[in-house]
Amino acid sequence: MRKIISSIAGLCLLVVISSCNKSFLEQTNPNSVSVDNGYQTEADVATGVNGVYQALRSSNCVGEGAQLWTDDRADDINTTDNQSNNGEPFQFTAFSLVPSNSYLQSHWTALYTPISRANVILSVINNNKISFALDATKNQYIAEMKFIRAYMYYNLVREFGAVPVVTDRLSTTDQAAALTYRVSRDSVYAQIVADLKDVLSSSLPVTQTVANKGRVSLQAANALLGQVYLTMYTNLGGTNAAANLNNALTYLLASYNQKTFVNLSDIPYTDVFDVNKKATCPEIIWQIVYKQGDATYSSGLARGNQAKNDGTYISLYPSQGAGALFTKDLLNEFETGDIRTNFSIRYVAANSGYYISKFRDNSTTAGTLGYGGNDWILIRYADVILNIAEAYLYLNDNTNAIKYLDMVRVRAAMPVYATMLTNPAYTAKYPTLKLAILHERRIELAFEHHRWNDLTRFFTATELLAFFQAKSQANYDNSPLTNCTTKDFYYPIPYNEYKLDPVRMYQNPGY
Repeated sequence: MRKIISSIAGLCLLVVISSCNKSFLEQTNPNSVSVDNGYQTEADVATGVNGVYQALRSSNCVGEGAQLWTDDRADDINTTDNQSNNGEPFQFTAFSLVPSNSYLQSHWTALYTPISRANVILSVINNNKISFALDATKNQYIAEMKFIRAYMYYNLVREFGAVPVVTDRLSTTDQAAALTYRVSRDSVYAQIVADLKDVLSSSLPVTQTVANKGRVSLQAANALLGQVYLTMYTNLGGTNAAANLNNALTYLLASYNQKTFVNLSDIPYTDVFDVNKKATCPEIIWQIVYKQGDATYSSGLARGNQAKNDGTYISLYPSQGAGALFTKDLLNEFETGDIRTNFSIRYVAANSGYYISKFRDNSTTAGTLGYGGNDWILIRYADVILNIAEAYLYLNDNTNAIKYLDMVRVRAAMPVYATMLTNPAYTAKYPTLKLAILHERRIELAFEHHRWNDLTRFFTATELLAFFQAKSQANYDNSPLTNCTTKDFYYPIPYNEYKLDPVRMYQNPGY
């Protein structure tokens, strides 16, 4: 019996195989439901759309717990335990990742799951067999599915480089096998751009209502497309580099101009993470919604970060641990007097150490079980503003780059960049405007799972290696910096995917 193709993480979850001439082991499951039979009404499609959003929540995907392949991989957090779970989590932070790592496989699978589900929904809608009360609803679902598909491919191409691209619903193992091959990064980005431009031509609302927070908007589409073009500029280069950079600025500014506030400083930094304001804070562009007090759909951030000996500062959960820890390398970048410093991290004398305090919910609704209401923010305006500063930097327009950089520093109650240039300690750490912007992103977006992707956008593989080698091992716990090589710019292709077709699913260099 032919082994069913498992590549591309469940893109063939709903395979329909002919019942002719099957062996006993190949019989169709009599309890299974075909896709077409499962989607009969508009309500069925709505449920399916919700299922695509739901897949984002996984800690193996892009949910709140997805720090292993983001902050852990970078220089903000270290998984210092090199023994638990066969030492596999430690491989990410120790630059010793191997293709057979089961966490890597789970991550790959989780990134493709929303793509698979989105492709199913799009195929069901496009066959025109389901009647919608309003064409606007149908078009909204199409735009949402294309946005999420683009977002997932954006994560895949940044982390793995060339990857398989599938935009159709798969119904046979032969289809899956035929599409199990890596396409070039340029082709992956072309698909991402095409999807996002379709989203921007849709009738999605510019911003979502309070009741629909967590759903895609035109704000989010402009922001994401701008970020995509910015990454294309830095990572692809080539003859299209100038056009990609100009497009990046165009779409980032389009998102910025869709804001519903005047100045970033009008929004207190603490409001962005206030569980009571998560649906109304105008800085949040796109988030994964978690339900306070619910055992299944609540957030575990406050509970997971809470340190013993610190009372109920961020959670009523009675923690017995030291809280969520981070590197001394990051601690050294927090500036004295910065509003973000005292909000993001907290020192507990009884523990003789700092822990992450940025995400908090010590409400009675969250309770002692720590069923928090924190939403996981995927895109917010400080992120976009610093992207704009970065784009202007690459355009050699330092005046505008500094203007947008200062918007973030002013909100943090910090001196503007011109003032900091008179501070020898600051200029020694950040001798260029580029490094100053990278520093600002590190502090502003600390623990929000941006750091690794920021590093691979700001630096080439050779530059990233030099960046890590210049760090002090003493500030990086027990993760050996000497392990880092240029191969670590991308993750390896998971071994189970590679072995399906070693030629077309070729491994990344160095693995």
